[in-house]
Order: sequence, then C-alpha cells, then structure tokens
Amino acid sequence: MAKSLEEAREKLEDEYGQIRRKFDRIHEAFDQVVSAGMEDDVYGRLKHLEDVVKEVRDGGIVGSGANGHRRALKEYEELKQSQ
Repeated sequence: MAKSLEEAREKLEDEYGQIRRKFDRIHEAFDQVVSAGMEDDVYGRLKHLEDVVKEVRDGGIVGSGANGHRRALKEYEELKQSQ
C-alpha cells in the first residue's frame, strides 16, 4: 500500500500505462474480426478477440491486467479523499 498520495498516483500511472500498452493487441484482434469475409472463420476470430480481451482484463500468468489498475485507482481515490 502506498504511503503517500504521490506514491499512489505513481502506481496508478504505472498500472494505467501497462494496460494502455496492451490495447494494441485488442485493436489487432478486433481488426481481424472486422476484416473477416464471408469465407473466413468469423467464430474463430471472435473467440480470439474474446481471449485477448479477457487476458488484458484479468491478466495472464504474469501480471494482473486491469485488476491492478482497479486496485491502484481505489487506493489512490481513498488516499485522495482522506486528505
């Protein structure tokens, strides 16, 4: 847990940056769905998009995904309100 509002903000910025960098993977998977033609495996592309979004949201083997940002945001907001 952060000891100061400044530390909490730095943690929040770090977590946010980690998530933002993963958005490209979501965009790429979404583009694959949008560009699918009549003879393409739309189901498979949607499943891949779903898997990518789930990994970014929940995290993988290493990392906490958006959960880390959610926790950092909560901590930051609590410290901000207490001051």
